[in-house]
Amino acid sequence: MHIPDGFVSAPINAAAFAVSVAVCGAAVVRANHTLGERQVPLLGMTAAFIFAAQMLNFPVLTGTSGHFLGAVLAAVLLGPLNACLILALVLLVQCLLFSDGGLTALGSNVFNMGVVGGIGGYAVFRLLLSLLPKTRAGFMAAAAAASWTSIVAAAISCAVELAISGTSPLALALPAMAGVHALIGIGEAFITCATLSVILASRPDLVGAWTKSAVSPQLEGER
Repeated sequence: MHIPDGFVSAPINAAAFAVSVAVCGAAVVRANHTLGERQVPLLGMTAAFIFAAQMLNFPVLTGTSGHFLGAVLAAVLLGPLNACLILALVLLVQCLLFSDGGLTALGSNVFNMGVVGGIGGYAVFRLLLSLLPKTRAGFMAAAAAASWTSIVAAAISCAVELAISGTSPLALALPAMAGVHALIGIGEAFITCATLSVILASRPDLVGAWTKSAVSPQLEGER
């Protein structure tokens, strides 16, 4: 999903860069006012975990592999704006040190994975959390579904950008991107839920969506 240089047109990259910078700027301002001494190290640790996890690919189809995105995991832990900021930092390091994604396409990659994947995925999580049973199982189901959705939504956004840029027709890019990433999303959901389960078992206070949720008293009762 990391878009290389030359695949997306300059106007699309510029627009995505502007949106990404605005969102990340808002995230920095909000972080300065809301993150406490406990959350700041967690933000760094989450970024490091996602960076390391993204380096590990898992097979999806013959000749195709995918890797963990971590946008919804970061959003559930630290909030959607912080998740976008974390993805931006990870993508910047990957771009500069490993040439994973083009520098001119950095704004588009941050938009797809940070804004669409992180903020959009978290919106799906909150919606499902309000609809599902107020239990720990409901919480995990919402996280799993949102994680899967974040991958597919980011892939669809990428396909649309490629189509508008004239790189690939939408009729070709959309099913190809959405189909493969629908399978990758299964791995994303599994890793997200496995990680959240470990954290909830030991330090539930570190999961922001758990501690700040209106249903957290009921959820805590199930521990």
